[in-house]
Amino acid sequence: MTTAPKQLHLAAHFPGVNNTTVWADPRSGSQIDFSSFEHLARTAERGLFDFFFLAEGLRLREHNGLIHDLDVVGRPESLTVLNALAAVTERLGLAATVNATFNEPFELARRLATLDHLSEGRAGWNVVTSSDAFTGENFRRGGYLDRAEIPQVLGSARTGETPLTRAAEFVATARELWDSWTPDGTPRPFAHHGEHFSVEGEFTLPRCPQGHPVVIQAGDSAEGREFAASAADVVFTRHGTLEAGRTFYADVKGRLAKYGREPDELKIMPGVGFVLGDTDAEAREKAAALRLQQVSPQNAMLALEQVWGRDLSSYDPDGPLPEADPVPDPELVQGRVRLGDPLAVAARWRALSRQKGLSIRQTVIEATTRQSFVGSPGTVAAELAGFVAAGAADGFILVPHLTPGGLDDFVDRVVPLLQERGVFRSAYTGSTLRSHLGLAEPVWKG
Repeated sequence: MTTAPKQLHLAAHFPGVNNTTVWADPRSGSQIDFSSFEHLARTAERGLFDFFFLAEGLRLREHNGLIHDLDVVGRPESLTVLNALAAVTERLGLAATVNATFNEPFELARRLATLDHLSEGRAGWNVVTSSDAFTGENFRRGGYLDRAEIPQVLGSARTGETPLTRAAEFVATARELWDSWTPDGTPRPFAHHGEHFSVEGEFTLPRCPQGHPVVIQAGDSAEGREFAASAADVVFTRHGTLEAGRTFYADVKGRLAKYGREPDELKIMPGVGFVLGDTDAEAREKAAALRLQQVSPQNAMLALEQVWGRDLSSYDPDGPLPEADPVPDPELVQGRVRLGDPLAVAARWRALSRQKGLSIRQTVIEATTRQSFVGSPGTVAAELAGFVAAGAADGFILVPHLTPGGLDDFVDRVVPLLQERGVFRSAYTGSTLRSHLGLAEPVWKG
């Protein structure tokens, strides 16, 4: 008996202002006008994608005391945009990044439940945390959650307010609020008294159409993986290569049993780029030219300074990497996620540069490239299906390099080939985001 091929999931990420987006392209549009959000969302729905995804930041990033770029904070607030998109889409899931460090459970649970009701069950929440005081300065509570204090194992005996322990309690509290109304529409008082939150009263909205909004988590650390296994419905990861993807997939899925969960209850979806051409050779040429646009000489030096923690303006981007080691300078780059331990990153970059004889700019291009699927539509479709079949992912969050039309070619040229292979839907079979992802409605815990 022939086994049916494993189905893959697709989502669309709305690009921001960063080194993956090409704003100099004449086809590039606004990241503020609603028409841009609507175009990408309608394209994703036409392609029968599971969901549309908006990232978000909470402060303009700085480099050496100057605004570096706008990234995802240079546009309207995400949940507001998604509520508007609910009116111009019918089936597409609508997910947004919302920070658990600088929000409170009741207020955010209410906003997410509102989106779920207005969209009739299509809301998703990407849970993130922040550990930097630079971002915290934008908020009355100020301060930050010290990353150095994160316990080695989520839920260990060590106490104190840390990003992931706060996030775990935040998600649990939100779910208590969503469950405080009975499925038949009866409101009941709630009370939560924990380490980070003490709230009680009555929630203002009935139970969500899909039970709870879908919870997405982006975190590759050991603590992040444990949090995902315990609380998330979807993992948004950077592990896009086949080998790294299979390792990450097996590790996270292997953690589910201790929480009484089955492997299919958590979907792993790497964020990936793609470049299409009529032939594989044409696509490779386009991809190489694209990376030169994404990593200009200036951007290459900014990326280098982010790792080295020092002013390197006297260096030539077409010359060799600095011989001096990185130095810790938290003031040089503000608001940008660190790439990891600077000494370890510098060692990897140096080894790569020596091995291939690369300049600073060439090293940055190769070392910071997001996993991309490059080739003809047939090649890309085969590789996407192959990753899922090999247990490296359950699907992909596609990150186009153009706003807002960067998804058009994929939907027109690749999706039909995935459907022909029998690995992707030819029509929506449900109306909620949970149904698209194959996730059951949460059991009511009244």
